[in-house]
Amino acid sequence: MTDEKRIERLSAMLKRRGIVLPAFEIYGGVSGLIDYGPVGASIRRRVIQNWVEHWTINGDIVEIDSPTITPEPVLVASGHVGEFNDLMTQCGKCSAAFRADQLAENNHPNPEILEANEIDEILISNEIECPNCGDKNWTPSKPMNLMFGTKIGAMRASRQAYMRPETAQGMFMLYPSLYRHFRQKLPFGAIQTGKGYRNEISPRQGMIRLREFNMAELEYFIDPENPPVIDLSMKKEIVSFIPDPHGEDYKEVKISFSEAIDQGVMKDHTVAYFLSRTLDFLINVGINPSKIRFRQHEGTEMAHYAEDCWDCEIFGEHGWIECVGIANRTCHDLLSHEKHSNSNSLRAWREFDEPKTDTKEVLAPNTSILGPMFRGKAGLVLESLKQLDELPDNFPFELQIKDGTKVEITEEMVERKTIHTSIAGEWFTPHVIEPAFGIDRIIWHILDHAYEETEKEGEKYNLLRLSESIAPVDLIVLPLFEKEGMGETARKLNLQINQIKGVISSIDSSKSIGRRYARADEIGIPWAVTVDHISLEDETVTVRRRDDQKQVRTEIQLLLNLIRLGNVSSLF
Repeated sequence: MTDEKRIERLSAMLKRRGIVLPAFEIYGGVSGLIDYGPVGASIRRRVIQNWVEHWTINGDIVEIDSPTITPEPVLVASGHVGEFNDLMTQCGKCSAAFRADQLAENNHPNPEILEANEIDEILISNEIECPNCGDKNWTPSKPMNLMFGTKIGAMRASRQAYMRPETAQGMFMLYPSLYRHFRQKLPFGAIQTGKGYRNEISPRQGMIRLREFNMAELEYFIDPENPPVIDLSMKKEIVSFIPDPHGEDYKEVKISFSEAIDQGVMKDHTVAYFLSRTLDFLINVGINPSKIRFRQHEGTEMAHYAEDCWDCEIFGEHGWIECVGIANRTCHDLLSHEKHSNSNSLRAWREFDEPKTDTKEVLAPNTSILGPMFRGKAGLVLESLKQLDELPDNFPFELQIKDGTKVEITEEMVERKTIHTSIAGEWFTPHVIEPAFGIDRIIWHILDHAYEETEKEGEKYNLLRLSESIAPVDLIVLPLFEKEGMGETARKLNLQINQIKGVISSIDSSKSIGRRYARADEIGIPWAVTVDHISLEDETVTVRRRDDQKQVRTEIQLLLNLIRLGNVSSLF
């Protein structure tokens, strides 16, 4: 069977079981928008919760939450208003719009890095057909900004704003508060999860390219002269790396993280550390480690703010897809926001190992002469004298003051002095390491990797081998029959399980027990607990394991204790 048909069956199952569905379907749907149903919303919440706990466990990273509506000046400073574009082209016959690089992807290894004229040449020379009507006549490619515009306020008093294309800028805005929270000590980080918005030209591939999507981003602030010391020698797993070929062919290397540093495949220890933490998270939530690789951006592909960037790509039914980007954003964002906001609050203090002595020549004012001479402008003259970077060789000289005028300074107005100052440290702009996760893309690959099709007793059977930590519910309680007290006992047990902190249980009494097992397996519930006639006599139940359908009889009280300990698997 073809991969395409497997995708169709998987998508149909996701829709049927309330995991992922088209949004606004009764109105024909909207491309690039999806709904998470009751089961899918639970999986999504648990994936995000796993992500939050993964990054905050060490205490150097905290969670914040900022608005999804962003004023235009913030996104001008970040570069999104000017730089956040994709190249668009239209079919000359049917006027359908497409991302130009997507049309060229079968004729170039990485069309995203190409300029408009280069993509146009590929479309023309290869006679690329319109996916909509088959015509080969294309308009010249041109950039289209991907942000959704909106307004803050009403009528003429309204301000231009945008739905945020990323959560990062909210964390940069909160940097002064974070710096205080961490007692003015680097390194530290902030995470944020939530919605992002990009007005994709031609959304496709289901959950892979959406107009409204779930993001999870981390901004980790470091001193570039004193980056965190990270020992990667314990990371022994072999990982697939594709470093920037610098004009040559891409070559995949399979080595450990420590070997990647030693061999120069990766030069930034901090970026390497966040790649390793990213790998740990993905494996923990159920991504197949053999289908993960890290690809470094080419120089021409790099975002405008990045010094180094690696994509974590995951292989699935759509091929290799970027699901995480880990970038060294340097100090670009903080410097730019300082410049555009006229603020100096986005810095950190670095103490020297030993105080330094700064020797400087200054012109000390003779106020008894300057005051009467300049009267109301005397304060401006004094301030301008303090800010002189280069002292004049001769007198008199002209001094530019803040009101835009010039005054003449004579030798008797000032005295040349040498000042020695002890300096304990200096202000600097932190650098930022950013892992940015596309949660929807990760969930798609979790579902893709977990989905299995098999046959049982001549019937087709679907199984979703989800990691226990992200399953929609932890257990399902199944009364063998809804009579003779079995239903009542099952509901009592379900209530007892749900009263255990952090554990979610559900109950299903509809149709045959075999059908109910199949439904539970199809949405990835790891444990099924069956209440039968014997349960009424000796307070025991049957526990069934999803992955191999093995069953064990156990006492209800023992089961409850094992659930509290998170160790149901010890029964088997």
